[in-house]
Amino acid sequence: MVEQVTVGVDIGCRRHRVAIAAPDGRIAEEFDMEHGKEGFEKFFGRLSHYRESYQVPVVVAMEGFNGYARPLDQQVREKGYCLLNVNNLKLCRFKEIFPGAAKTDRIDARKIVELVRLHPVLSREKEILQEVREVPEGHQVLKRLTRRRRQLVQEKVCVLNRMQADLQGVSPGLADIVEYKDGLAFLRFLTCRPRLEQLGKIQERELLQIPGVGKAFAEKVRKWQRTSFFSQEVGFVGPMIQEDARRILELREQIEGLEKEIRRLSEESRLGQLVGSIPGFGVVCTGEIVGEIGTMERFPTERSLALYLGMAPLDNSSGNYRGTKVTKQVNRRGRAAMMAAVAHHARSVEESRHYYEKKREEGKTHNQAVRALGRHMVRVIWSMVKRNEPYRVVRMDESLNRELAGSRDLKI
Repeated sequence: MVEQVTVGVDIGCRRHRVAIAAPDGRIAEEFDMEHGKEGFEKFFGRLSHYRESYQVPVVVAMEGFNGYARPLDQQVREKGYCLLNVNNLKLCRFKEIFPGAAKTDRIDARKIVELVRLHPVLSREKEILQEVREVPEGHQVLKRLTRRRRQLVQEKVCVLNRMQADLQGVSPGLADIVEYKDGLAFLRFLTCRPRLEQLGKIQERELLQIPGVGKAFAEKVRKWQRTSFFSQEVGFVGPMIQEDARRILELREQIEGLEKEIRRLSEESRLGQLVGSIPGFGVVCTGEIVGEIGTMERFPTERSLALYLGMAPLDNSSGNYRGTKVTKQVNRRGRAAMMAAVAHHARSVEESRHYYEKKREEGKTHNQAVRALGRHMVRVIWSMVKRNEPYRVVRMDESLNRELAGSRDLKI
């Protein structure tokens, strides 16, 4: 066994359980750590004590890196300790193989220590324990910004659906003026008067003064005004509709601001430049993929990167049945970004579109065909990063000419 002090941390919401094992493997100390300044100071004080006492490296392993462990995990890295991220699914299987007497935080912390101690003799240790690597600050910011943007988009969809339902109940004709209710002209029109029912009498000259409203939209409004109708609920539901419209306008502005910052950070990142050079990989999807990957040093092979991004479905066969399943050990945000980007890529590059259509002809669903193409795109991204070369579309005739030229060189 490797000579080291092993620390297992079972992460909780407000309190964490810590188990510290001496180099000989015995549990030297166990305690609860509060998630705060005093708890962190106590924790690092004990780590410093053991490092000075035994003069060996201190390895910290915790479950749920970058979740409730923040900012503890960041401080572990900053203070120079080796940090291992424990795969929670594999830890669960490990506890089934070597069961404890019960299920408690104390037992979980001890099991993490046991797993780390056995780590050198396990054949698939890299999938169970993964050392947390240093991630560029720009990629950390990208991760937070893209996740924030996704949350705001989800909030916008919820508010928009609620506003549409209320509009349909208060004034059906008003709801049918435009197909998409999140347009700037329609939202500003809804909020241009203190009361919703006043919109039925607004003049065309005043309409054209609203930013974003043109003659075509004004004509639709004038047509609606001839048969405008409001239900009795407009007195108390109307302010709710206008409040939702203002909130959607705010969300649009915030999302646009985030997208500008995401674009800037992606263009400053070399990984972002490489991924963004792929046709169909837009600003948002590129930012999400780069932010969720963090650093390519985390992945020993392109297969592990494909698993992480959800582009490597596993075989799920039994007897005469042949099928696949998506592994649960994926980054869901990265997978969603890859699925969207690869689908756009298939429409942008002829060879990729042919491959997608081939998979559909084989009987695969849309998502299965996109994942199959995504698996190839992961190989492309891996090769681009290793060679530090941007994406370049190679046409079939160009590839053929290159092969012919190579064969002539061989003959000579």
